[in-house]
Amino acid sequence: MALRVLLIDDETEFVDTLAERLALRGYDPRVAYSGQSALQAVRTDKPDVVVLDMLMPGMPGEETLRRLKDIFPDLPVIVLSGHGVVGDTCPMAVEQAFACMTKPLALKALLEILAAATTHTGAATANGERL
Repeated sequence: MALRVLLIDDETEFVDTLAERLALRGYDPRVAYSGQSALQAVRTDKPDVVVLDMLMPGMPGEETLRRLKDIFPDLPVIVLSGHGVVGDTCPMAVEQAFACMTKPLALKALLEILAAATTHTGAATANGERL
């Protein structure tokens, strides 16, 4: 069963391209363009891993992260920042995130982190049931 990855970013071209690239590599990407839509998607899609941009209009990434963790405390969240080091823009993210990355995103590094998150959480059992 493919790893289900929820990508949350208001930069539609970036997130759509990333979703395509992940799908080509066997992942099952889902996309949310805002924090609010991400909260709905996490309940319905039940992702194995989340990739979350920290700087978004409306509900910012920090609030989205807090709410995601309230719903699913063990859900691995990889936070992204296009504006310097994540810890500088959002210290709380460093404490709650599985990993922190900066844009532009290195796909190879993201794939390694996704693999580590899967190993860390045991995202799917051998028979494909979601944990």
